[in-house]
Amino acid sequence: MLKMLGAVSASVLAILLVVAPASLATSPSPTPSPSPTAFQNSISGFLRDDERKPIADVTITAKSGDFTGTAKSAANGAWTIGVPTQGTYEVELDESTLPEGIKLAEGQENPRNVTFSQTSNLSVIFAFGEGIVVQEQNFAQNLLNRLVAGLSFGLLLALASVGLSLIFGTTGLTNFAHGEMVTLGAVVMFGLSAMNLPFWLAGILALLLGGLFGYIQDAGLWRPLRSRGTGLVPMMIVSIGLALAVRYVIQFNFGGATQQLPFAQSPEIQLGAVSISPNNLWSLIISAVVILLIGIVLLKTRLGKATRAVADNPALAAASGIDVDSVIRIVWVAGGMLAALGGILWAYYRPGVTFDMGSQILLLIFAGVTLGGLGTVFGALVGSIIVGIFVELTTVFGLAADLKYVGALFIMIIVLLFRPQGILGRRERVG
Repeated sequence: MLKMLGAVSASVLAILLVVAPASLATSPSPTPSPSPTAFQNSISGFLRDDERKPIADVTITAKSGDFTGTAKSAANGAWTIGVPTQGTYEVELDESTLPEGIKLAEGQENPRNVTFSQTSNLSVIFAFGEGIVVQEQNFAQNLLNRLVAGLSFGLLLALASVGLSLIFGTTGLTNFAHGEMVTLGAVVMFGLSAMNLPFWLAGILALLLGGLFGYIQDAGLWRPLRSRGTGLVPMMIVSIGLALAVRYVIQFNFGGATQQLPFAQSPEIQLGAVSISPNNLWSLIISAVVILLIGIVLLKTRLGKATRAVADNPALAAASGIDVDSVIRIVWVAGGMLAALGGILWAYYRPGVTFDMGSQILLLIFAGVTLGGLGTVFGALVGSIIVGIFVELTTVFGLAADLKYVGALFIMIIVLLFRPQGILGRRERVG
């Protein structure tokens, strides 16, 4: 057991050592690193004039007690100040550093006090031009925007949930290390980007390394445990230990600070009545296309039919000539790649990459899988979309943003009280 755990930990360490210099390298994000000390919390923003053009080389200062942090806006107007702890800070823009002819809008508060509220990154907006124009959204427009955001969030949750559901369906394992598979995709993507690899190449390699981690997990740990007849409960406990080990191996190499992927900060665009960021729009499109391809593979190909056969009855599938171990190995690789892709999209949705980002949404992933029906791929898709939409819509109806994840778990409990097998799960007789 110790050898197997050592092999898996060593594989994670080997992958991270390839990208370990990323924690010391300059982030490829458009957000500059304003402080020589890396902090987990940050205050950031974009400076744009009334024509939406970026304002560069403007000094911003954040103060709290004995701490003072400064930053200059980059060429795209982005700025970030790392701060040691959450709390209240005085943020001031040095108006003497503004370009000639540009001034703060009338009534713009400077300096101002800002306070963190259960978030690692706080955005501060400075308005420029003739005045501050406040555009109030009516209820219907706000509802539509949250619905689209919830769909985007639900689809990226579905990427991770489908992988988890495939693994559960074929092996019966409840894998608590799946959150770390999500984290690994974003961390590797950041590391490879920080090594100045092209954006598209870093993304492809991150997906391949996510699949490799899934393969190593199964070959080095789960298959030997299955061969020894280890029960599902002990294997679940092993997965919890593996999750903790991988999480802190990632923290040791990556650090505790929040980093940004390339192009993480982007202004929202207007598509008719919907206001959405380009990152969320691309996330929605990519997730939908990938999930559509998964559905085609599962329904139309021999591999998909074999996977569904193994998930339905492994013993009967083996008796029918299906190589069950090969199917399970492929499922682990596919699950690792889907989790890595979900992690990359989650890093853009938040935005930010942290060592524990996967564990933060692990319960939502489980909620999507359980709500849709354990072991059913399409159930995981439906359940995740419901969870994602519900999470975003609760804020429209007055629920505090800090409690919106609690609302998703509450709706899961309500549904399971009336339909224990989930939405698309099959009712089974026990006893």
